Amino acid sequence: MPNYYQPEIETASQEQIRAWQDERLVRQVRHVWDNVPYYRKKMEQKGLTPEDIRGVEDLHKLPFLSKDDLREAYPCGLLAEPLENCVRIQSTSGTTGKRVVAFYTQHDVDLWEDCCARAIVAAGGTKGDVCHVSYGYGLFTGGPGLNGGSHKVGCLTLPMSSGNTDRQIQFMVDLKSTILCCTPSYAAYLAESIHERGLRDQICLKAGIFGAEAWSEDMRRDIQDKLGIRAYDIYGLTETSGPGVAFECGEQTGMHINEDHFIAEIIDPDTGEVLPEGSKGELVFTSITKEAFPLLRYRTRDICVLSRKKCSCGRTHVKMSKPMGRSDDMLIIRGVNVFPSQIETVLLQQGYPANYQLVVDRVNNSDTLEVMVEMTPKMASDSLADITRMEKSLVAEMKAMLGIMAKVKLVAPKTITRSEGKAVRVIDKRKI
Repeated sequence: MPNYYQPEIETASQEQIRAWQDERLVRQVRHVWDNVPYYRKKMEQKGLTPEDIRGVEDLHKLPFLSKDDLREAYPCGLLAEPLENCVRIQSTSGTTGKRVVAFYTQHDVDLWEDCCARAIVAAGGTKGDVCHVSYGYGLFTGGPGLNGGSHKVGCLTLPMSSGNTDRQIQFMVDLKSTILCCTPSYAAYLAESIHERGLRDQICLKAGIFGAEAWSEDMRRDIQDKLGIRAYDIYGLTETSGPGVAFECGEQTGMHINEDHFIAEIIDPDTGEVLPEGSKGELVFTSITKEAFPLLRYRTRDICVLSRKKCSCGRTHVKMSKPMGRSDDMLIIRGVNVFPSQIETVLLQQGYPANYQLVVDRVNNSDTLEVMVEMTPKMASDSLADITRMEKSLVAEMKAMLGIMAKVKLVAPKTITRSEGKAVRVIDKRKI
């Protein structure tokens, strides 16, 4: 069985990583120029040819790609290989506009699964583990990516997909699952359901690999405590392959980016200027080994920080912080930037469950924010006066965090629809 902690790759020197990236970037730019008329036109508009890109130092010259470009080029306008060379597509949920469709050659699938295998090994996974994959399968990348990575590590793989929580828990108990892969919101839901059934002592989980949505450090601690595991972050986008672009190691201080496959930049989201290491800004990825759908300078809209600080795990690939929000779906309420993660932090620090929903509206030309928060069963048994007092306390805490007033409404347990996939945290009625 291959060892996916590969010292020659994951502990390579910065000079070796840069040499790989220089060589692969030059080759990829030529591949895109020759095979993607859409992107070649964007380069020509900037007066560029492949000869202008001699290595990573020239990356900033290339034009950006955004999700708008992917929708405009839908479905095959960014395809860099003949369709007969492709073996799979994956797609985003398509909640707004057209879906984004990403194509894969068999080589692309193999490299993607290698990256996911690295993530599983970094979380302590071995051939002896039982990997319980509760990400959605089908067009969503979560299930197929971790499923393939688990196979490559040699784990017994349970392709559970999302939903049917009773069956999830039954298999978790009967087959002694040790690694759980799903969204953090579904992990929290499973933890709640396991405790309700009194099955906590029958669960053998040791680690969880959670991604696909934003989650706070407080939520991490809550899941770890309730399931008795270590919770690891994983990052990816359908546009760049799926989960496994970056993953956490045992240090749990950021996610190592697989720099032999991706070049990461941080830019000012307003100006597009490349920012120095340690700056907070928008994350941009360039795929340097993908064949079918190789995006150059793709704007993720995720806000984070990159760091090359030495890691105790021995891996030398750059780390990205947990995304701190997004530059495109960040809420601007009465002129103030608001991220759902800020509200989640307040709730978890005050002992509330991680299930909440934000409702944004506009009344008399003024934005309003209402935060619906589920109570625990114990809280729900309190008097109306106590519940009112708790609401007022949360209003004050949120004003201190956000800088604006938000209405808080405490609701009964199980009132807010549970998420078995990606949590719907925000209802913005201003866009309806």
